[in-house]
Amino acid sequence: MRTKWWKILGLAGMAGVAATGVVMARAERRRRAYTPEEIRSRLRERVENPPQQA
Repeated sequence: MRTKWWKILGLAGMAGVAATGVVMARAERRRRAYTPEEIRSRLRERVENPPQQA
C-alpha cells in the first residue's frame, strides 16, 4: 500500500514539472513576440535584399 502512494506522489511531481515547463515556454514565447513594426521592417529587408542562391 505504501508503494502505491509513492508512485502517485511521483507521478504528480512529474506532472507538476511538465506543467511548469509549459508555462515557462509560453511566457518566453510571449516575451520574444515581435511587434507589427518589427515584422514590417524585417519583411522589407527581405524584399530589398533577397538571399543569394548557391
